[in-house]
Amino acid sequence: MANSILGAGIIGQPFAFRNAGLVGGILVMIGLTFVIDWTLRLIVINSHLSQTRSYQDTVNYCYGTYGKILLLFAISSFAYGGCMAFCVIIGDTIPHVLKAFIPKSVTSSDSVFGWLFKRNSIIVLFTTCISYPLSLNRDISKLAKASGFALVGMLIIVVLTVARGPFVDPSLRSDLTALEWTVNFNIFQGISVISFALVCHHNTILIYQSMKNATLSKFAKLTHISCGVSMVCCLVMGISGLLNFGDATKGNILNNFKSNDNWINVARFCFGLNMLTTFPLEIFVVRDVLKDIVLANSSDAQNGSTAHLELSSKQHFVITTVLVFSSMSVSLFTCNLGIILELIGATSASLMAYIIPPLCYFKLSWDQIDYKNAGKKDKRDFIIWKALPSISCVLFGFAVMFISSFMSIRTSLKDTEGGHCVED
Repeated sequence: MANSILGAGIIGQPFAFRNAGLVGGILVMIGLTFVIDWTLRLIVINSHLSQTRSYQDTVNYCYGTYGKILLLFAISSFAYGGCMAFCVIIGDTIPHVLKAFIPKSVTSSDSVFGWLFKRNSIIVLFTTCISYPLSLNRDISKLAKASGFALVGMLIIVVLTVARGPFVDPSLRSDLTALEWTVNFNIFQGISVISFALVCHHNTILIYQSMKNATLSKFAKLTHISCGVSMVCCLVMGISGLLNFGDATKGNILNNFKSNDNWINVARFCFGLNMLTTFPLEIFVVRDVLKDIVLANSSDAQNGSTAHLELSSKQHFVITTVLVFSSMSVSLFTCNLGIILELIGATSASLMAYIIPPLCYFKLSWDQIDYKNAGKKDKRDFIIWKALPSISCVLFGFAVMFISSFMSIRTSLKDTEGGHCVED
């Protein structure tokens, strides 16, 4: 479960802390961990209350087809946005690893083969030759094995980044402003990036069902431990990155280091390889959502779930090709990972984590208590322990969605891309 939480978002944590401020970032990280922990458990509780076996089915039970479509949109856009981020990361990592271990006479722009080592060339080449063929696979279990080392790789990245930060060239550093030491105006953008890192709600039921002798209490313990481990990793990365690079902190903390830093190149290699194999898993998620839409009107689907149905070979090929190369194309025009993490965290992550689970819990709790005929004590307990927390979480989710999206778009329109690219 910790592996499903910790992903591409971890290298954006210093940027999140820069937006939120050091004190604000710490408080937000701790607060969001508690909220994420609660809503993860709510998904399983809702599943029990509604007697359903998936997140989608629970939402469909509570709010019908339109609710399910909204959730499917959130899941698919979260995964599709992740694909865009992964391609940006491939472009930020692999070229510098190759240049570190291949003679400069081959990789320099004056060389005949120099164009092969440019950022965009690497993105196109590696995505087309590695991620795309893996994405065409129909068996997700094979893809899962390909990225089984992900958690170890993430820990290596955290350790190397924290260890190397204090020893970088002083020219790469910048002082923190007073607001960056305390609480910054862009705190909602920080919340979005932290949300992207912590959200794994679309996998929750699958994780619960994979447990031996699964119970709510065992899952609660698992959730507490996993969220705690993830929070500590994100806090260490966020605090150390911000203190080391200050106001110069970039959307991808690895881009703050020189391209010839061999220790960081090891971290870049781990991260780039992880993204190449994680990319197909996200494509699988988006394709599975589109399968429900494409097959929704088929005769078999009218009689039940589309889970046992499969896309035709042509549909599978066309959908996969469009998803892979459309998400890849975004990375060719930007190396600003921060804005991608902010927008995904503000929209899709907010829907999946802060809005839909408490809305379902409120609806199911309302139906369960029969509020109109309940006694005063039951009504009071319902309002204090169920209604108020649920409504507060939903309002918070909408605030993050609208405020953060507006601020992220406004900042990106004023920003110059060069500030987020890796240093030579």
